[in-house]
Amino acid sequence: MSPQEVTQEPAPTPRRSKITPERAQEFYAAVLDILRESGYEALTMEGVASRTRCGKSTLYRQWGSKPELVVAALHGTRQALLPYIDTGTLAGDLHEAARAIGAGSGRDTPLMHALGHAALQSPELLCALREALIAPALAAIDAMVRRGAERGEIRPDNPAAEFVSAQLLGVVRARPLVEGENADEAYLTRFVDHAILPSLGLSAPAQ
Repeated sequence: MSPQEVTQEPAPTPRRSKITPERAQEFYAAVLDILRESGYEALTMEGVASRTRCGKSTLYRQWGSKPELVVAALHGTRQALLPYIDTGTLAGDLHEAARAIGAGSGRDTPLMHALGHAALQSPELLCALREALIAPALAAIDAMVRRGAERGEIRPDNPAAEFVSAQLLGVVRARPLVEGENADEAYLTRFVDHAILPSLGLSAPAQ
C-alpha cells in the first residue's frame, strides 16, 4: 500500500472527566441553591465552580453550558413534592397534600420562580422543570381526585375535578406574586377548605 493510500484514523473525541455520583450531587445542590438565592440570570459556571471548589473547565467538560448543567441538576435531584398519600377520603388526601406542599414551599417556590421565565425560552429547560417538579405533583393530585370519584365521593363528571391540581399548584406560585408571601401549610389548608372542596361539592372536615 502506498503512503497516499494509508487510511487516516479519526481524531479521538475528547473524553469527559469522570465525576463520581456524590460529586455530581454537590454540583447539583450548588446550582439549585444559587438559583433559589439569586435567580437564573445570576447563575454562572464560575459561581458554581467557586462554591464547589473546582475548576470551571471541569463543569464545561462535563456539561458544556449553563442550561445543560441546570437540566442535569433538575433531573439529578428529582424529589417529589408529594409523598404517596391515601387517607381514604378525598378531603383527607387534599389536606395532606396541602400540608406537604406548604411545608416545602419555601424551598420549591423560589426555584420555580427562578426558572419560570428562562424555561419559557428553552424547551429543554421547561421539559426538565415539568418532569422534575410539576408533572409528578399533578399526577399525584389527579390520582387523589380519581380515587375520590371511584369511591363515590364526587361524580365522575364533576366539572371542577379537572382543575383541582392546577388550583392547588397554581396558588403556590401565585401567592408570592400577589401577596408577597409563600403559600404555607395553613394558607393551603384554608384554600382547600374554602375554594377546592366547595367546588367539588364537599364540605371541609370538622376540626
